[in-house]
Amino acid sequence: MGMITTKDGTSIYYKDWGSGQPVTFSHGWPLTGDAWESQMLFLASHGYRCIAHDRRGHGRSSQPWHGNEMDTYADDLAQLFETLDLKGATMIGHSTGGGEVARYIGRHGTSRVAKAVLVSAVPPLMVKTPANPGGLPIDVFDGLRAGSRADRSQLYKDLAGGPFFGFNRPGAKVSQGMIDSFWMQGMMGGHKGTYDCIKAFSETDFTADLKKFDVPTLIIHGDDDQIVPIGAAALESSKLVKGSILKIYPGGAHGLTDTAKDQLNEDLLAFLKY
Repeated sequence: MGMITTKDGTSIYYKDWGSGQPVTFSHGWPLTGDAWESQMLFLASHGYRCIAHDRRGHGRSSQPWHGNEMDTYADDLAQLFETLDLKGATMIGHSTGGGEVARYIGRHGTSRVAKAVLVSAVPPLMVKTPANPGGLPIDVFDGLRAGSRADRSQLYKDLAGGPFFGFNRPGAKVSQGMIDSFWMQGMMGGHKGTYDCIKAFSETDFTADLKKFDVPTLIIHGDDDQIVPIGAAALESSKLVKGSILKIYPGGAHGLTDTAKDQLNEDLLAFLKY
């Protein structure tokens, strides 16, 4: 467990488990590095150094008023790489964290990066535009903002208890523990940072970033993802990242780090060894 201080004075919390080749984990909104605990425990037990930070405005990191956007998120991660002198790292990002990985590579290149993994990730662009007709209408994200302003605690419970883990599907086995963990992680974050992050994950165009990927890349997505629909996300990203491997989880929900953790752990380990 540690802290770094960024150039603008923001404290970024991170945990650093195990030893060996480094693997970094970037979490989704509105969560923390704890969202990766199953993968970190598994991979650290298999000889990898696993590092997960809490994005600014989230979790145990500080809550600055400014900088809650993708460029700064990526620069914060770059400073963590430099402070820990990480080399030959595999970067793994889930949802918003996949955007963070993409923007990191777009801004900072791959001199410290050996491989990349995008899991249920937001790139190339979530919001619907004339150039991105398969995206989600802006009303969806305006709804998240309205829910956050009205009662973000309830919003997080509703997301976790419904579409995030696919618990709203017929026959789904609902885990109150997963719902509680999502809610707890979300409420650890600051209202301003998590509110701003909705715009960051939904309206940032990562197309140019993905075209700069020049390392082996694995893209994993569930075909029943109700948060980041696969059509405008993984299917498009796989076309933009040269030589990428696309792995689709049939019936997979958005929260694959929990709902499909055993399969995801094995797929990540196989890719790390590949």
